[in-house]
Amino acid sequence: MNKPDIKFREPSLVMKLSRLGSFHQSKLSFLRSFIREFKNWNYSRNLFDLDDEGYGTAVYSFEKKGRNYSLVCFAQYIKSEERSDRVIATKWDAAFVLHDGIPSKHDIDRLRENVPKQEVGRVSYKELTLSRANKSVRAFDHVVNSLSEGKQPDKELLKKVGYLYRTTAVYGSGKFGLADRFRIKDRKEIYGPFRLEMMLVYLVRQFTFDQVNHIAKSKNPNKAVTLNENIARNLGIGNSTGLGMAPFIVNHPTLLHNWIYCREKALKEIRSIKDVNKNDFDIFKDCFKKSKSTIDTWLTESQFQINKINSLRSDLDKFTIYLENDCSIKTNYMWNKIYLWVEENLGEECIEYIVSMIMEPYDKIIDPLINDMSSEEEKYFNIPAHRKVSELKKILENNYKLIIKINFKEKNSTTNFWFISKNKEEPRVANRYEEHGSELEQPLAIARDIKQLYEKVLKAKQTETIADFLLNNDEVRHVVRRAFIVEKFPYSEIQDNTIAASLVPIDMLRLKLSFFGAVKFDPRSDKWLRINMYQGAPLPHEMKLSNDTWVYNSLH
Repeated sequence: MNKPDIKFREPSLVMKLSRLGSFHQSKLSFLRSFIREFKNWNYSRNLFDLDDEGYGTAVYSFEKKGRNYSLVCFAQYIKSEERSDRVIATKWDAAFVLHDGIPSKHDIDRLRENVPKQEVGRVSYKELTLSRANKSVRAFDHVVNSLSEGKQPDKELLKKVGYLYRTTAVYGSGKFGLADRFRIKDRKEIYGPFRLEMMLVYLVRQFTFDQVNHIAKSKNPNKAVTLNENIARNLGIGNSTGLGMAPFIVNHPTLLHNWIYCREKALKEIRSIKDVNKNDFDIFKDCFKKSKSTIDTWLTESQFQINKINSLRSDLDKFTIYLENDCSIKTNYMWNKIYLWVEENLGEECIEYIVSMIMEPYDKIIDPLINDMSSEEEKYFNIPAHRKVSELKKILENNYKLIIKINFKEKNSTTNFWFISKNKEEPRVANRYEEHGSELEQPLAIARDIKQLYEKVLKAKQTETIADFLLNNDEVRHVVRRAFIVEKFPYSEIQDNTIAASLVPIDMLRLKLSFFGAVKFDPRSDKWLRINMYQGAPLPHEMKLSNDTWVYNSLH
């Protein structure tokens, strides 16, 4: 068989919101690459000073060759009515900070005064990431009560929740006094995106286990048992994510490109493998089989998500038949054959599920890509003022084919607008024709702005420079910059209209969360959802021996 002509998938296909909103965790996901990077570091619990109710201070560290990263935890009592997942909350069950090095007593005292206050407090350049979390009270209390009575908690109840705590924000890169990225960006171990945030969440998970064990023991010293490790392993950390996350992928185009490009490069390289060996195929089949069983633990009340899950199940049944009857490692370019069949016969949710799955056997392809998923964004912000309008026109026609065809005079094309909520202090979406406030619209309608730019470019003198063009059209400067970025970074732009009536905002959230490594997307509306992170992950003392396919071992 001749080698097929395998190309990168077109941005016009991949960057549609419905496609991006169908992405799943993969071997490229940040929490999985964190575990691979830090599995050989030395873990320790340096301080655990909690009272009988579980309130107090704890410190956990990773160390290697004299480098230390420490999670400092502060747990406090709050009233049930003070517990909220909303960003405007002012009190939480626990607050956390990742400290660069081993904190001194002075550091801990300083942090105790500030970390529980979160946005209102201030930390220093010694601190790298900041977070807070609330208990899932039902699960937390059940575990404590069960352990204190000498028995393990009900697996079925925990299966429905999946975690003991839910984070409501994880901050980094200079916020509230935290270290700016430039201070640490050259450290190899944290070069992968959001590596420190992933570390914080992982260590928070361990704190939740230690806390329930401690409270149970304090409650009934003679009878209490510790949480079974198999049960602990199958608990992650929950997260409530709203629209605050959505602007990120619009505002960081080169970073978005690098994430998508690495995924697409992995797919292209795997499809280009001529002879697939039996061991690799067996790894894929094993992960695939296990992954199907985890779908049964994906519980949601969202009809939107139920429909997606049912569609996924149906397509996976079709794929299973195809896999058993039509796939053989004797076939040249088997992965390419599989991909072409999947693209032709299954829906977007299942297509991207299989794309993630076929990466599993290929450490040698995936691992080098991890370091390519960060971006020095400021390098690409300059506008090439010397270039011609005719060149800009060509870029727009080549890279925004679908966007420039949208008619923004139609109401359906401009139904929504993005704004910063005064009450909630984070981005929100509203209906332009039914709600007030569109004069406060945030610049997140890139498709509309691109169309506006294109219309201006068509009327402009094609031989004039971009500098001259911008003298008379300064209001489109931001999209001129984006156009020249997309010329170099074709996956940097969502190829869809983010203010259309058809907008499903959680597609934008799901894209980012899939790269984090989240599982069990549980939308509570079309604007916010709950997810789980690190469910099934090895416990700290198991990391050195862990298998990277742990993500498929959770809650069978």
